Amino acid sequence: MDSRAIISACKIMDVGGDSVQKGSQSFKFDIPVYIEQTASVVGEKESEGPLGRMFDVVIKDPMSGKDNWEQAESALQEAVVDKLLMKTSYKKEQIRYILSGDLLGQLIATSFGISKYEIPHFGIYGACSTFGEALSLGALIISAGAADRLICMASSHFASAEKQFRFPLEYGNQRPKASTWTVTGSGAAVITNERQPVAITGITTGKIIDYGVKDSMNMGACMAPAAADLIVANFKDFETDEKYYDRIITGDLGTVGREILINLVKEKGYDISQIHMDCGIEIFDPQKQGTHAGGSGCGCSAVVFSSYIIDNVRDGKWKRKQDRLSCRTGFNRGKRYSRRCILRGTVTACCGEFPYYRAEYASGDHQQSCVHKESICDHQLREWDSGKEKGKSNRTGM
Repeated sequence: MDSRAIISACKIMDVGGDSVQKGSQSFKFDIPVYIEQTASVVGEKESEGPLGRMFDVVIKDPMSGKDNWEQAESALQEAVVDKLLMKTSYKKEQIRYILSGDLLGQLIATSFGISKYEIPHFGIYGACSTFGEALSLGALIISAGAADRLICMASSHFASAEKQFRFPLEYGNQRPKASTWTVTGSGAAVITNERQPVAITGITTGKIIDYGVKDSMNMGACMAPAAADLIVANFKDFETDEKYYDRIITGDLGTVGREILINLVKEKGYDISQIHMDCGIEIFDPQKQGTHAGGSGCGCSAVVFSSYIIDNVRDGKWKRKQDRLSCRTGFNRGKRYSRRCILRGTVTACCGEFPYYRAEYASGDHQQSCVHKESICDHQLREWDSGKEKGKSNRTGM
């Protein structure tokens, strides 16, 4: 239905100082918020795609043993939280909040999927931007000291999405080549104020972009303008360009949207064609699986981030990331509105040569040396942290 964009990159930000608004749409954290662990649960079709072996859990029954599609999607969220708690060895009482959502009305997949945990919950409906929005808002919450650890999560299900947004499966409608296939899956991440190899260092929040596209079967054309606007805004706000990044990754523009995106960004003077990647294109093999333009849905970027992307960032192949895009078609009294898109972004950084390399902690000559050498010593980190503590109290969890 909707999509979201992720911009991924591999270099450490060379800006220091306190948390600050950047440009017109961005925010940089003085102390990064860290991504501690992730988990992913997918359906059988997703497991048969190019990334199949990277997912944590595969549920082959599309109904998940439930009575309807909505309950089946709830089962995905329950399974991914269970897996995440198992991987981190945390008890539910150690999680301050869950920020999560899905594509369904009133977030019913989420509401029933996580009810058993009794963890305070922020429900998010950003369509396919939901996971990126959760990361952005979660990072702000932790940075403000309102929590020390929380879960960000999103899900989608092919059948429940088709039922709500397109046509019932029983109708057997034909899908045009520009259409995308909603991913059945759920991805989740624990983010924390405790230092980890991967960090969220800043966010860029996008605008509503309306190019008047009304074709619900051409998501890529709808979302590409918002993605292009955010990417260019990120470049301007952080005073950088496409050469700064190792990867720019969108959530689910698909093959149609990717071409439009690259052309729109090129019109602004940037060429991202060699570093752009799309989660919707990566997750399926369109020739073998009949998914046409690619994958989509809340779960698309969530499961790809929680497996393929985070592994590459953690391994140091890619070292920074930014998120997300969403859009939806509205209907009112028979009038069909154009698909309006909103894009937001989170920037995550990877460590570099040492486990906790963060240029943001540097200042003065230390920062300059750090940026040039792209490595750092533990005693320097302790020195910078100590300096921060003297000048400003650390954030604390609740």
